[in-house]
Amino acid sequence: MFINIICLFIVVLLPSCYKSVTKIKTAMNKAEASIYFDNLRPKKNEKCSVKIRVTFIGKRKYFSTGVELKPEDFENAMSTEKGTHKNAEQKDANTKINKCLTKAVEVISILPMFTFNAFEESYLEQRNTRSSVSFAFDKYIEQLKNEDRIGTAASYECAKRSISEFKKDLTFAEVTPVLLKQYQSKMLQAGKSLTTVGIYLRSLRAIFNLQNIDKSLYPFGDGKNKYSIPKGRNIKKALTIEEIAKIYNYEAPAGSTKEMAKDYWLFLYLCNGMNVKDFCLLKWGNIEGQMLTYNRAKTERSRKESKSISVALKPETMEIIKKWGQPSIAKDAYIFPHLKAKISKEDERAIYKQLTKTLNKYTKQICSELKINDNVTTYFARHSFATVLKRSGAKIEMISELLGHSSVDVTENYLDSFENEHIQKETDVLTAGFRKAI
Repeated sequence: MFINIICLFIVVLLPSCYKSVTKIKTAMNKAEASIYFDNLRPKKNEKCSVKIRVTFIGKRKYFSTGVELKPEDFENAMSTEKGTHKNAEQKDANTKINKCLTKAVEVISILPMFTFNAFEESYLEQRNTRSSVSFAFDKYIEQLKNEDRIGTAASYECAKRSISEFKKDLTFAEVTPVLLKQYQSKMLQAGKSLTTVGIYLRSLRAIFNLQNIDKSLYPFGDGKNKYSIPKGRNIKKALTIEEIAKIYNYEAPAGSTKEMAKDYWLFLYLCNGMNVKDFCLLKWGNIEGQMLTYNRAKTERSRKESKSISVALKPETMEIIKKWGQPSIAKDAYIFPHLKAKISKEDERAIYKQLTKTLNKYTKQICSELKINDNVTTYFARHSFATVLKRSGAKIEMISELLGHSSVDVTENYLDSFENEHIQKETDVLTAGFRKAI
C-alpha cells in the first residue's frame, strides 16, 4: 500500500511521463522494460499513447501497446489500490498493457545476448515467444538455415506447416497425448501415410525437447498416458540381382537422359547405395586407385568424427565415370557436371532435388518397360545394395560399415523387407522330398 501511494505521488509530481511500478532488470544484460505514458504528445481527443519503454546501456526505445487513454483513465486503469473501481475500457486497457509488459520481460529474459534488433524481432512477433509452437519452429528453422542445413530446414518447415494447419496458434501446453492422437487420426483420414505422420511428429518432438518445459508435461513416450510416435510400414524397396541385371542390360538411346538415369542409378547401387546429394558432391580427390572414399553429408553434423565410407570401384563404375564425368587434374573439381563452385546451399539443394526428380522419372519408365516395378526410385539403389549383399552371405556388420550406419540395428531395418517370392524359394527345401516320396 505504501509503495502504491509513493508511485501515485510520483505521477502527480512528474506529469511528463508515467513510470510503472513494474520495472524489470535482468542481471545478465541489464535491459529494462517499463510502462511509459506519453502525455507529452496528447491526441486531439486528449488521449495519450501507452508504450513499453526498453532501456539498455543508456539507450531507450519505445514500443506501442495499441492503447490510448486520458491521463485520469490511465491512472485509474493502472492503480493497484484495493477498492479502485475500473470501468470496462480501463479493465481492457490494464489487461493489454500488462500483457505487453509481460511479453517484453519474457523476450529480454530469453535472449542470450540483448540487442534492440533481436528484442524487436521477438517482441513484434504476434505469437507468444515462450509458448508458441510455430515460433519455436521458426527460430530453429532459422538456425538450421544459418548452419547451411537447408534440407533439414525444409523438412521442419513441412512439419510446421502441417501442424499449424491442424491447429492454428498451437501452444506447447496444448501438445498432449490426446491432441497428438487426434493429429495422427486426421492425417490418416486425409490420406497421409504413417511414415509422414512419424516424420512430422519427430520434428515436433525435437522442437519440444529444446524448450525448458516441466518433464511431467512431456507427452511423448511408450508409458501410460503417453503418445508413441508411429513407425511407417517397411515397404519393399529392394530389387533382386536378376532385376538389377535387367536394368544393366537395358538399351537406352545413346547420350539420352534415359541412358544417364540408368547409368546413374547403377552407379548409386554399386557405390554402397549412395544418395544423390553425395553423388553430386563427389570430387576427383575422393578417388585413389580402385577405391572411392567419401563422407556422407547427411551424418557429418550428427557425429563428432565423420565416418568415411569406402567403395570398391568396379569396371562398370569406372565406365560410368568415364562416360558422364568431367575430366580434371584438380582434386577439388567435381566428378560429375552438376554442381559449380561457390553456389549457395539453396541452389545446391535445388540441383539435388531436380536431378533426383529426373532420375526417378526415367528409372520408373525403364523398370515399367522391363515389367519389374513401375515405382523404382534412387532410394531403391540403397536398399538393393544392402539386400543383395545380405543374401550373398555377407555379414551384417560389414554391410552396416559399407552403408555408413551408426549401428547394426539401423541396417537390419533395411533388410526386413524380403520379397514373398524369395521367402517361398528359400523355404521350398522344407518340402523338397515330399513329391518323390509319393
